[in-house]
Amino acid sequence: MMIKTNTFRTFAALLVSAALGIGLGPAATTSARAADAAEAAATNSIDAIEVNDQGGQVVLRMTLANEVTATPPSFSVMTPPRIAFDFHGTRNGLGSAVQKFDVGGLRSANVVQVGDRTRVVLNLIQAMPYDTRVEGKHVFVTLNRPIATPGTATQAAYTTFASPNESAVGDRAIRDLAFRRGMDGEGRIVVELPSPDTAIDIRRMGSSLVVEFLKTTLPEPLRRRLDVTDFGTPVTEIATQEQGGAVRMTVTPQGLWEHNAYQSDNQFVLEVKRVIEDPRKLVQGQGPGYHGEKLSLNFQNIDVRSVLQVIADFTNFNIITSDSVQGSLTLRLKDVPWDQALDIILQARGLDKRKNGNVIWIAPRDELAAREKLELEAKQQIGELEPLVTETFRINYHQAKSIASFLSQEKQSILSKRGSVVVDERSNKLFVQDVPSKLDELRALIAEIDLPARQVLIEARIVEASDTFSKDLGARLGFGSILNGKTAANGAPQYTIGGGLEQTGFIGGLIEDQPAFPVGQAVDLAANPDSGLAPGLLSLVLWNAKATRFLDLEISALEADGRGKVVSRPKVMTADQIEAMIEQGTEIPYQEASSSGATSVSFRKATLSLRVKPQITPDGRVMMSLEINKDSPQATELSAGVPIDTKHVRTEVLVENGGTVVIGGIYVQDTGTATSKVPLLGDIPVLGHLFKQTTRKDNKTELIVFITPRIVEDHLVSR
Repeated sequence: MMIKTNTFRTFAALLVSAALGIGLGPAATTSARAADAAEAAATNSIDAIEVNDQGGQVVLRMTLANEVTATPPSFSVMTPPRIAFDFHGTRNGLGSAVQKFDVGGLRSANVVQVGDRTRVVLNLIQAMPYDTRVEGKHVFVTLNRPIATPGTATQAAYTTFASPNESAVGDRAIRDLAFRRGMDGEGRIVVELPSPDTAIDIRRMGSSLVVEFLKTTLPEPLRRRLDVTDFGTPVTEIATQEQGGAVRMTVTPQGLWEHNAYQSDNQFVLEVKRVIEDPRKLVQGQGPGYHGEKLSLNFQNIDVRSVLQVIADFTNFNIITSDSVQGSLTLRLKDVPWDQALDIILQARGLDKRKNGNVIWIAPRDELAAREKLELEAKQQIGELEPLVTETFRINYHQAKSIASFLSQEKQSILSKRGSVVVDERSNKLFVQDVPSKLDELRALIAEIDLPARQVLIEARIVEASDTFSKDLGARLGFGSILNGKTAANGAPQYTIGGGLEQTGFIGGLIEDQPAFPVGQAVDLAANPDSGLAPGLLSLVLWNAKATRFLDLEISALEADGRGKVVSRPKVMTADQIEAMIEQGTEIPYQEASSSGATSVSFRKATLSLRVKPQITPDGRVMMSLEINKDSPQATELSAGVPIDTKHVRTEVLVENGGTVVIGGIYVQDTGTATSKVPLLGDIPVLGHLFKQTTRKDNKTELIVFITPRIVEDHLVSR
C-alpha cells in the first residue's frame, strides 16, 4: 500500500508529539496540504546526526544542508529526562523520525517535523548538563556525563566540569529563590541558577521532595524556611540550606501530589500539582487513561484467580476475590499498564471491582450491585430507627430566620424526614433535631455559607463637558439732510432716511445746534444674540463741510466662547450581591388631576443617583448591574410644569478590582449659520455687510460615565 510521504510525516508528528508529551503548537494539527506548503518554504534541512563518546562526555553533531546562523533555542525536562532543540525554517532530511544511539547517557533522538519547523528531542537515561555551539553547517551538543558522588544515590547524583573562572564561590551561588501560585492552584518554585550547566538531583524522600543543586552555594539571605500554606497550594513548607558542598531544598507537600521539573537557561522551575483521589481509579494521576506501570502477560488457558494473583504480586495491592469468580482465559498482553490489563481481564469474565484504600475486591457485577443495594437499604433502616439528637448552631453573618426557611422547604434533602429546625431571632441561633449523620452534613453546610460578606466600594464619575461658540455681526444705518440750511418746524432735518444721533451714541460738541434725528434707522440689522449678552457697539456720524448732511452708522458685533465641565462623583459601599443606591437632588411639585376632577400635588424627582448590585467573581473581578441617573430641572417653567433634562444609563459590566471602565457616553454637536439682509444691497461685495446680519454658532456637549469598583480587603492584625 502506497502512503504519501508528507501525510505520513504529519501523522508521525502527531504520534511522536503525543508520546513525548511536548506540544508542537497549532501546526501539528494542520492538513497534509498545509504541511506540503510549509515544508516547501523551509530553507534548510537536517541531513545527518552523529554521536561520539569522548571519555567523560557524549558529543552529538547535527549536520545541516546550509550554514547555521544562530544557536537553536533549547530547553530541558527533568521528568522524564529530555533535551529539546527547535530548528525554524528547517525540515527533516534524515528519512526517519527516530534515531537510536545508546551511547553513554543518550538513548535516542526523535526528529519531528511540523510544517517548516523541526524539533530534535534527545532522550536521556538521566538528566545531564549540556553545552551547545555552532560551527558552520554543524551544531555540536556536548553532554556532560554524571558520575556518582559519595553520600548520594548513584542513579541520581550529578557533577559538572566547571571552568577555572567558575570555581569561585561567588560564581556558583544560587541567585534567587521565589515561590508562586500557578493558574491551576499548583505550587511553582522558581530558582535562578548560577549557570545553565548546574547539576540538579530530584528525588522523593518519604512524603517530601528533595532537590539538590550540586557544586553550588547559598547566600545568607536565601537560607531560610518558607511557610507557604496561605498560598492554597499542595506545598506547605520550603526549607533551603547549604549542605556538604551543595544546596539542598526540601519541599513538604500535603495530600496526594505529583511534581514536574523543567529548566530554561538559568531558570529552574519545580511544579507540585495536587492529585484528586478518585476511588474508582487504581493508580492516581492527572489526565484520562491508565497510568500504571507496564507489564507483559502471555498465558494459555490459565485460571482467572491465578492471573489476579500475578497482578497482585506485581502491584503489591491486596486483592480479595469472591468465591463465585471461576473460569479460565487465554491472553497475550505486551507493555500494557497493569490497571488496563486488570480492566481487560475483568471485562472478559463479566467481573467488576471495588477499591477501598489499597484493597481491591473483585466479584461478578450482579453480586457487587446486590451487595451495595443491601448496604444502602440497611443504612436507610438505621436512619429511620436511629435516635434523634439536638444541636445548636450559632449564625454569625446571616439571618438565622432565612437559613431556617431554607432548611424547612419540602424539596430540600438536608434534613431527614424526622428532622426539624427552630430559630431564635433574639440570639440568631438555630436549634436542629435530627440524626447524627444529617447533623454532620448540616454543620458542613453552615460552615460553607456562614461567612462574612466581602465589601465593595463603587465610585462613579459623571463628566459633563460643554464647548460653546457664537459669532454675530450686524449694522444700523441712517441718513439726514438739511436743505438750504433750514430745518423743519420741529427742528428735524427736512430730509431723512432713518437714523438719529441719539441712536448712534454720538454726543459731540462739534456742532453747536445739533439737529434732532428720528428714532428709526433706514437699516436696522444689529446683533441680537439669543444668549442675552450685550453686543459690542461702534457708532460713527459723518457730515459734510457745511454740516447740512449727516450719515450715522452703528456696527454691532458679538463673539462668545465658553467652556465648562461638571464632574459628579457619587460613591457607595455595599456587600457582595447586595443592591445599594445613593441619590441627591430635588423633588419638583406639580398638579395632578384625578378621574373625579380633583387635583393633588405630586412630586417628580430630579436627582443624581447611583444604583448598583456587585458580584465578586472567583478570580477577584467585580460583575456589576448598574443604573445611573443624572437629572436636572430647566430654568424655564411651562404651564404644565418644570421640564427636566434627564440622562440615564443601565448596563452590566465586568471590571478588574480597582480598574476603571467607561460604561457610556453621549456626544452632541449643534452647528448653524443664519443671515438676514436687505435684498440686492446685502449682496454687494464689502459694502453689503452694512445691509445684513450674520449669526454663526458651534455648540458641543459631551457626557462620559466612568465606574471604578474596589474590593475592600480584610487585613489581619498581628498581636
